[in-house]
Amino acid sequence: MGWFWADPAPAKSVAACARPTSKPPHGAGDGSPPPSCPMLKRTVDVLNPASACKRPATPPSTSAPASSCPVPHGRPLATDHAPPADVTPAPEPQSTLSKLNPLNYMFQSISQARAPDQTVALPTTRDESSIPKGTGDGNWEYPSPQQMYNALLRKGYTDTDVTAVESMVSIHNFLNEGAWAEIVEWERRFGKGLKRGWEVSKRGEENAPIALRRVEAKEGSPEQPSLLRFQGRPQEMTPKAAMIQVASWLYPSMFETEPPFDRHDWYVMRNVNGKTKEVRYVIDYYSGPPEPTGEPVFFLDVRPAMTPTGAVERLMRWGGDVWWKASGGEVRMAEKQKKET
Repeated sequence: MGWFWADPAPAKSVAACARPTSKPPHGAGDGSPPPSCPMLKRTVDVLNPASACKRPATPPSTSAPASSCPVPHGRPLATDHAPPADVTPAPEPQSTLSKLNPLNYMFQSISQARAPDQTVALPTTRDESSIPKGTGDGNWEYPSPQQMYNALLRKGYTDTDVTAVESMVSIHNFLNEGAWAEIVEWERRFGKGLKRGWEVSKRGEENAPIALRRVEAKEGSPEQPSLLRFQGRPQEMTPKAAMIQVASWLYPSMFETEPPFDRHDWYVMRNVNGKTKEVRYVIDYYSGPPEPTGEPVFFLDVRPAMTPTGAVERLMRWGGDVWWKASGGEVRMAEKQKKET
């Protein structure tokens, strides 16, 4: 999901940031990505040599160099005999890892050029996200539809329907904006410490927005967080997602759900009293039944990673809601409001 490129688009001026809407955007037809869409599959792990080797024998060429398998093929194995002095050893091939941007583990650059045999022209404009970069130099940018298509070809998805790429980009951008909105809400609540977070959480999730506005009116809002880097980890299921799958197996009528189709770790910079702190967030991406209109439905589970501080934040938010309901907090509040009126 999180395909950003930090490098600026040449000769492009962005007037506004992309914002999430009430429903995921969709393209022509029923708006659903085709079955071959990699957004509905586990993303190819480009850091896995085995996966990197499973490419077509003749991958499509673009103006950017194709990603090569880190395992050299067709070369003689090393022996105990040194090569002749007049023979120059062949240069070592550049590894896949060295071609990746360390901020997002995607290719350093993706061509905007039209791919060979591409039947439909795709836009090359890139949208700016609402997500500030940790470097402080603007916001992250989303790939253009042409870049997305070229990236999919480089990752081996040669059967991608070019007419569906614009819809893929729209959904991709929408999901990232939704994930960031969830992270911002966590930061608003706990960005200035656990005590403030408990003041907001102790009366349950239903009353948290009102409590948060009162706290912010008194103490102010924390500084805007920024995204330092992120990493896709689709092959590694989070403990929470694994527990849900076990519960689904034991009690299918209550917990039946498909496994998440992707997982991301986002590293966010939190500014507390002039000091910066790196906070890791975990995002599980789930797909749900489509809308009657054919629009795809996705669910995001966004929460801090299970670090000591992150575990306390999650416990406060979940425990505050459970305790407020179990202890009759709603009844007490209703009676209090009735007496005041």
